[in-house]
Amino acid sequence: MKLMNFLLDTASNLTDTTSQPIEAPWYANVLPFLWIVVLVVVFYLFLYRPQKKQEKEIKEMRDSVEIGDVISTIGGIVGVVVKIKDDMLLIESGADRTKLQIQKRAIQTILSKAGEETEEK
Repeated sequence: MKLMNFLLDTASNLTDTTSQPIEAPWYANVLPFLWIVVLVVVFYLFLYRPQKKQEKEIKEMRDSVEIGDVISTIGGIVGVVVKIKDDMLLIESGADRTKLQIQKRAIQTILSKAGEETEEK
């Protein structure tokens, strides 16, 4: 019975047009900014952070290149590293032992490290 009276009183207060306007709760003004913060955090966690991690791994891979490594370039050239000077590499490619000078940033993958045995079929 008390519950019914409470509900009826609450309903009559809501329909009463002579009372003061209902104030919005304190968090109503903060909520839009909170959504912006949540979106920034989501973008950081799912886009920016993994990209930076991948860039760091690629940089470490390119910095670990040594003479004798077999590498593949972004352009698809496969060759053996003959000389390293700063950010430039001299690679030897193909049966005719063609030498090419490339930049370290052109390395896509290291196919085998110097001294490792490769599987040939």
